[in-house]
Amino acid sequence: MIPRYTRPEMAAIWEARTRYRIWFEIEAHACDALAEKGVIPKEAAKIIWEKGNFEPERIDEIEKVTKHDVIAFLTNVAEYVGPEARFLHQGMTSSDVLDTCLAVQLSRAADLLLKDIDALLEVLKRRAYETKDMVTVGRSHGIHAEPVTFGLKLAGFYAEFKRNRERLLAAKKDIATCAISGAVGTFANIDPAIEEYVAEKMGLTVEPVSTQVIPRDRHAQFFATLGVIASSVERVATEIRHLQRTEVLEAEEYFSPGQKGSSAMPHKRNPVLSENLTGLARMVRAYVTPALENVALWHERDISHSSVERMIGPDATVTLDFALTRLTTMMDKLVVYPENMLKNMNKLGGLVFSQRVLLALTQKGVSREDAYAFVQRNAMKVWEKGADFLTELKADADVIKALPTKELEPLFDLGYHTKHVDTIFKRVFA
Repeated sequence: MIPRYTRPEMAAIWEARTRYRIWFEIEAHACDALAEKGVIPKEAAKIIWEKGNFEPERIDEIEKVTKHDVIAFLTNVAEYVGPEARFLHQGMTSSDVLDTCLAVQLSRAADLLLKDIDALLEVLKRRAYETKDMVTVGRSHGIHAEPVTFGLKLAGFYAEFKRNRERLLAAKKDIATCAISGAVGTFANIDPAIEEYVAEKMGLTVEPVSTQVIPRDRHAQFFATLGVIASSVERVATEIRHLQRTEVLEAEEYFSPGQKGSSAMPHKRNPVLSENLTGLARMVRAYVTPALENVALWHERDISHSSVERMIGPDATVTLDFALTRLTTMMDKLVVYPENMLKNMNKLGGLVFSQRVLLALTQKGVSREDAYAFVQRNAMKVWEKGADFLTELKADADVIKALPTKELEPLFDLGYHTKHVDTIFKRVFA
């Protein structure tokens, strides 16, 4: 985790003290359940809750000798609890603690990311309605196509992040499982009821079959979902980066008083936020492949996944949390230029209406092949000579024969292209 791209609330989930607190709660809840089963004294379970404590620095010190983090943790807790500590970890294995803890941490991280998405959705919806009727040119292959509205662009982003929210909810549900099944997952030395009790207390569901670890397809799904969300972040960022180019300037990141764009060129106003988001998205996606490779573990348990998850768990969630928050701020303050949108759309002298002319000709009995040729030859004059499209069409005998001027001119109506915007908005925001 790099402080520059880390928000405190998400970072707190991955702090050592938080992790050890979750470990302690797992162990203590298990003791409560074991006490109810008569496996350990009820007084011992009570004392563990009352006296149980730990110190991360002391755990690190012990681990230097044991070379085992869970044993170091249990040793440190025992220093506080006393003789009753012998009842800790009854019938359990390290993965019961580690995997259940990771499930809790990822679930909590998902909750924060869901809040981030909710905040972003709120901003996108507001800005979409603000710009619903703001006509701009649609582009395919980066080239002018037909008119759209800026609000439609934002409505599309809203719909995508709404899908991402559903994906993350499903991923959270999939990852939130508890395993307290002992060595190789057979429950030989611990009753399955203990697992059920701990799962309920920790806000998780029971893992149906855990071998000695929770199956890593769950984790792969979770991190893949984060990668998809990051890609959606980048899609918005890429759009803004293009629209802020000097030759386009249809939208621009807010440039605050005192902000500097370049150490060398005082005039610069760069799309630094959207460029930063593009880079952060690359990092989140980079964590997906290791998660996928963690699925294939040896037999009932190995630890080849462990070092990977110690890094990608914090890094992926912290980075995406920061990216979503930054994207929300960027879109909230985004400056839009409707005059530039219209100016850019008119640069090609009306070519954005070419399809409507094509279709109108076919409706008048002209074959599609001929209609396409009539329209294209006049369109090319606009591209090559800067001519006005409507003027050229009016001078084309083949076109005018089928479409008199009084029928041709109405085809150059922007409102024709935006007549279903309200319908689309109802679909998206209903």
